[in-house]
Amino acid sequence: MVSSEGTKAQVGTAPKPRGRPRSFDRATALEKALLAFWEHGYEATSVSDLTRVMDIGAPSLYAAFGDKRSLFEEVVREYGVKYGSFGDRALAEEPTARAAVERTLREAAAEYTDPAHPYGCLVVHAATNCSTPEVEQSLRERRNANIAAFESRIRADIAAGELPAGTDAAALARHVGAMIQGMSQQARDGASRTDLEALVEIAMAIWPRT
Repeated sequence: MVSSEGTKAQVGTAPKPRGRPRSFDRATALEKALLAFWEHGYEATSVSDLTRVMDIGAPSLYAAFGDKRSLFEEVVREYGVKYGSFGDRALAEEPTARAAVERTLREAAAEYTDPAHPYGCLVVHAATNCSTPEVEQSLRERRNANIAAFESRIRADIAAGELPAGTDAAALARHVGAMIQGMSQQARDGASRTDLEALVEIAMAIWPRT
């Protein structure tokens, strides 16, 4: 038979229940990580930087997103949907390659200089000084895929007679890619939307015509 004093002693030494794990909004944390990678690039953004801006501990980050590279891959996909889809929309909705390119460049001028988020393009800027081959390769493939999409549309316009038969589709598509990537860097360097739209005017003035 246990005495009342023994019972009290047992109760007094019982371990305290653990607190519930801290919860967080995953979408909000992902957006904060996106902005950090966009501002600083992949290489310069450390796990400690991410936990600070996302306001979560490292265990929560790893549990919810995996490692830094996995988180970045998800960030790039999210960026493509939320901020970087204007080129795909233009190609899908405009009747010609010329119209699609002009719309893409004008929307890039607006998006890359929007003060609501870091300037430029994450897919362009995040590769700067990147020493992780898999990340560098993934971003390169995305940029090249964008150029390939423009090239495909340009070739279709050549076949349809919208562009001269002798148009170099590959070179013209690379020119579009160079404009987009260059506009991103110039926005990072302080170019305004008006500055970039002036470049669009020049780019479209030299566009081949039938």
